[in-house]
Amino acid sequence: MSRSPVIIVTGASKGIGLAVTRILLNKFNANVVTLSRTITPGLRDLASDRLLTLECDVANESALLESIKITIEKLTYIDGLVLNAAVINPVCRIGDDTPISAWKDHFDINFFSLITSIKATLPSLRKSELGGKIVFVSSGASVKGFPGWGPYNASKAAMNSLCRTMAEEEPSVVSVALRPGVVDTSMQTVIRDQDSAKSMGERQYKIFLDAHASDSLLKPETPGQVIAGLSVYCPKELSGQFVSWDDDVCKSFLAD
Repeated sequence: MSRSPVIIVTGASKGIGLAVTRILLNKFNANVVTLSRTITPGLRDLASDRLLTLECDVANESALLESIKITIEKLTYIDGLVLNAAVINPVCRIGDDTPISAWKDHFDINFFSLITSIKATLPSLRKSELGGKIVFVSSGASVKGFPGWGPYNASKAAMNSLCRTMAEEEPSVVSVALRPGVVDTSMQTVIRDQDSAKSMGERQYKIFLDAHASDSLLKPETPGQVIAGLSVYCPKELSGQFVSWDDDVCKSFLAD
């Protein structure tokens, strides 16, 4: 590799995004730009001359565009884009009294920010001599209908569709959607909140309680290794696909 790759990671302040950032810096010697609403202590601990941390609410189109402009001005290149920023709220039933505005706010973060990010970075990704990569951090919810997760199910399904379309429209950029598994993040804390049980139903709710109690949730670093690897070295044959972190095609990115 003639130079270090430049990778943008959204939602990098904690959880999977923070783990991906750490792995890109330490394992791949990448230059990383993080976009997050806050600069957390965990992110500050990674301070490096190869890390640019920008405070940015990805749902704010002008702020997102400005952050990408700053990235290009400071680092010249963009070689990879890890689209990780997401929320699960509102946890609700389609027929309850949750306002449509809450669904729209959810899609502003989980879907429309993806389009803003892609449109702004595409010129750089297309001309990357390292080969432009986009990793969409998806979910098993994208192909299921978990009760109480209507907005999340729909936004992640839309993400997968966007990934497939990108692969068709932009053959020079490799786009892949990845299921990271059930990971021990703040999103799981929201899911385990007692209020979520009302929308999810007791059976579904208990699955997540039991997963936490049995310590079977994945650490963010586990899928984080795969996401980081794909953002630098994703093979072209995966473009447009929805894969799981533990599929055979991803195992080469897992540490020994």
